Order: sequence, then structure tokens, then C-alpha cells
Amino acid sequence: MQSVFVYGTLKRGGSNHALLAGQRLIGPARTRPEFRLYELDGYPGLVRVSEGGSSIVGELWAVDDSGLAALDELEGTGSGLYAREAIGLLPPLEGERAQAYLYLQSIAGRRDLGTEYAVG
Repeated sequence: MQSVFVYGTLKRGGSNHALLAGQRLIGPARTRPEFRLYELDGYPGLVRVSEGGSSIVGELWAVDDSGLAALDELEGTGSGLYAREAIGLLPPLEGERAQAYLYLQSIAGRRDLGTEYAVG
């Protein structure tokens, strides 16, 4: 099992949440303040930044290998759309390392979403 931080359409109520069926919700989580969240084309993109980062709100899930493969496919890790990387979290999960999908394409002209993507 891998801990996976989800922040967009995979969250409960999100359009892709069904991909987490059979996986275990650990609970709400926040990233360390190293990221920005951008509106893409109906979904968000998480980008690590060196300055001006925010703590992003999401959920932490325990995901098995088959679930992880499905998430990798959805996120386009093989085509270079997103990369799955280890990130740090804030308390109460501080010290826990989680996998998160980081957007790899240009964010030029994209709207900054602040600290949370609203699902629904």
C-alpha cells in the first residue's frame, strides 16, 4: 500500500473518485507550503514551486498496487502530463511521506486556485 495525496477530481465527490473504490481513506491532509494549484481544463494541476508556495488541502488515501496503476494511467504519467512524486505533509500527518501527482506542463496563463480545488 502507498499513501497517496489527492487534491482534485479524485477527492470524495469528484468526477474521478470512483477510481479509489476499494481503497482506504486515511483522512484529510495538507501539503507542506511548497506548492501552487492551477486550474487546467476542468481539473487542477499541482506544481512544486521554489518561492511563494502554499499548503494545499486534500485527502490522504492508502492505495494498493492495482489502484496505483489505475491512477498512473488517469494522470498520464507515461505521457509526461503528471509525475508521481513523494511530498511532505503538515500535522497531524507531519513526517508521513505521500505520493502526489505533480503537473509537468506549462502553467502560463492558468488561473491560480489558491489552496483548495472545489469538487462537484
